[in-house]
Amino acid sequence: MSLLLIVFGSLVFLVLVSFGVEALRRRPATPKALYWAPKIPIKTIVIDGNTIRYIKTGRGPNLVLLHTLRTQLDIFERLVPLLTPSFTVYALDYPGHGFSDIPKTDYGPDLFVKSVEDFLDKLDLKDVTLAGISIGGVIPLIIAAKQNPRVVRVIAINPYDYGHGMGIARGNAWAWVVFNLARIPVLGETVMRLRNSFVERRALEGGVADPSAITPGFGEQVRASGFRPGHYRAFLNLLRHAYLWDDARKRYGAIKVPVLVIYGDRDWSRPNERQRTIDAIS
Repeated sequence: MSLLLIVFGSLVFLVLVSFGVEALRRRPATPKALYWAPKIPIKTIVIDGNTIRYIKTGRGPNLVLLHTLRTQLDIFERLVPLLTPSFTVYALDYPGHGFSDIPKTDYGPDLFVKSVEDFLDKLDLKDVTLAGISIGGVIPLIIAAKQNPRVVRVIAINPYDYGHGMGIARGNAWAWVVFNLARIPVLGETVMRLRNSFVERRALEGGVADPSAITPGFGEQVRASGFRPGHYRAFLNLLRHAYLWDDARKRYGAIKVPVLVIYGDRDWSRPNERQRTIDAIS
């Protein structure tokens, strides 16, 4: 009994400490310029009452880039300069991500799909190619399955429609521990409030084949955005609804536009999961 009391008391103490850490955390300022392309203006648009951060640059056919879960439009820092000679490139931060607003809502696929469709409508974009990675690869597939007339083709890179939403835990040991703990009520909130740069960096590295792909600027921006008030709660909500991304495959049979699906040899998804997605689209 005394051991149980000690364990319980320690957990209560840890929870209280986590609230203190979160309360004392220094909040980041919203960047006024892109660290990787200061000449590209940062724009905002209001969707469902939430301010969404985005960029527009280049010239040519419309190309909208969609980022992964827990990152932001800066993930495309090396790609955008290569695309701007040939495309008018758009990239946005989803609600609860990057430096867009963080609404108090459920962060399931429908929120992200609606946000992207509303983005296309608000800017009146036509003949759009939607291209994205992870959940950013599933969102275009769902939108195409809805036969949205604004979308003419899709590029889905490692679409996140596998692993019952816990594919992210396959990144490395750090990711496995953090994201499995995050699923447990109370303990998940405590872990997220105690988040720190070292652990976040290790977990983020699980998402790339080469850690040097995470530039210092990108790592700093992702960590900063994660310190915003309400961010950790939104991310937890996303993780706890992540199993819903698997259901997206049921819609793929309705896709009529051309689709390119891309996987790397070190992506989290397994061969049978990739084939399942391709078969669903076919």
